[in-house]
Amino acid sequence: MWGAKPLDDLFSCFNPSVVGYRYFAVLWGCAVTIIGTVGNLMTILAFAIDPHLRTRFNVLIVNLALADLLYCTILQPISVDFYLHLRWRIGQLWCKMFGLLLLLSNSVSIITLCLIAGSRYLMVAKRAVFDRVFSDLGLSLLIISAWTLVLASFGPLWHGYMFVPKLCVCTMTRTTSHPYTIILLLFYFFIGLGCVGTFYFLIYRRVRIASQALLRYRFSRRSSRKKPASSAQDTNDSGVESSMANTCSCEISSQAELAKNTVEITNEKSSQSNHDSATAKSASNSPHDTVTTSSSPTPAPTNAASSSHCTASGDDMEMKHVTRMCLAFFMGFVFCFVPSLLINIADEHNRAPQVLYMIFRNLTWLNSCINPVLYAVMNRQFRQAYHVLLTRAVAPFTCLWTWWSSF
Repeated sequence: MWGAKPLDDLFSCFNPSVVGYRYFAVLWGCAVTIIGTVGNLMTILAFAIDPHLRTRFNVLIVNLALADLLYCTILQPISVDFYLHLRWRIGQLWCKMFGLLLLLSNSVSIITLCLIAGSRYLMVAKRAVFDRVFSDLGLSLLIISAWTLVLASFGPLWHGYMFVPKLCVCTMTRTTSHPYTIILLLFYFFIGLGCVGTFYFLIYRRVRIASQALLRYRFSRRSSRKKPASSAQDTNDSGVESSMANTCSCEISSQAELAKNTVEITNEKSSQSNHDSATAKSASNSPHDTVTTSSSPTPAPTNAASSSHCTASGDDMEMKHVTRMCLAFFMGFVFCFVPSLLINIADEHNRAPQVLYMIFRNLTWLNSCINPVLYAVMNRQFRQAYHVLLTRAVAPFTCLWTWWSSF
C-alpha cells in the first residue's frame, strides 16, 4: 500500500495516490504564504499608520492578524516543504515545535473571532457592558489571556506531538492524551464555532428588528405629511391622537437608539468622522439656514423630514452591510475548518483516502489569509489604508521606471 516508503522512516507521508496532488498543494500553499503574509502585514501597518483605524474593534483584528501572520510566514512555508518532499526533514524537536505553534495560531484565531463577535453583540445590545469589558485595560487583559490560555492548554501535550502521515503534518493525534484532547477540540473548535455563530445570529436579529423599525418610521413620516391639518384638529378635540403621537414618538426614539447602536458596530471611528464631516458642513451652511428660517419658517420641517429620510436610508444600508460582513466571516470560518474536523471525527478507522485528508487539511490554510481579503472588500477604511500602503510601496519603482524611460 505504501509503495516505496521505508519501514523505518517515521516522517514520511509518501503514498502513490498523493504524488500528483502534492504539486497542486505546493502551489496552493505558496499562494497562501504570499497573500497571507502581505495581507496580514498590511493590516498591522494600516492600523499603525492610520489614526482612524485605531479602535477597540480593530485591536482585536490586529491580534487576529498576528496569529494568522505566525502561521502564514513561519508555518506555511514548512508545510509547503512537507508536500514538496512528502516527508518531514528537520527533526523531532522541530516537529513538536511546529505542532504547538500550529495549534497556538489556530486556537488564538478562534478565540479572537469569538471576542470580535461578542464585542459586536455587546455594542449593539448592551453598550454599558461593552464599555466596561472592552475598555483599554480590559482589552489588553483579554488578548494576553487568550494567548496564555492556549499555551497553558496545549503545552502539556508537548510529548504527544508527532508526525501524522495522513495529514502530512506534525500535530497531536486522537490517541494523544485521549480524553484531554477531545475536551480541547470540543472547547476550541466546536464551542468556539458555536459561540461565533450564536453571537452573529443574535446580531442579525437585532439588525433585523432595527431595520423593520426604520421602515415603520419612514411609513409614519409619510403618513403624517399627508394629513397635517386633520391630525392637528383631532389632537385638539379629543386628545386620542395626542396619546398615539406620544406612543409613536417613544417608539421611534427607542428604534432610533437601536439603529444607532447597530450601526456603530461597523467602525467607531468611521461613525465619528462622518459625524464630524456632517457638523462641519452644517457649520459652513449655518448663515444660510438662519436666514431661511427667519424669513420663512415653513421649509424647516420639510428639510428635517428629508434629512430624517436620508438618515434612515443610510442607517438601513449600514445595517444590511453589517449583516453581510458578519455572515461572510462566519461562513469563511465554517468553510475552512468544519470539513477537516468532520473527517477526523467520522473516520475513526482510517478508511478514508489520504488525498481526501490532504484536501480538507489544505482548506484550513485558507483561513489564515482570507481575513485581510474580506476586510479589503467589505471595509472602506481598511481598503483606503491598503491603497495608501500599496501606493507608497510602488512609488520607488514608479520613480525608477520614470527615470529609466526618460533616457
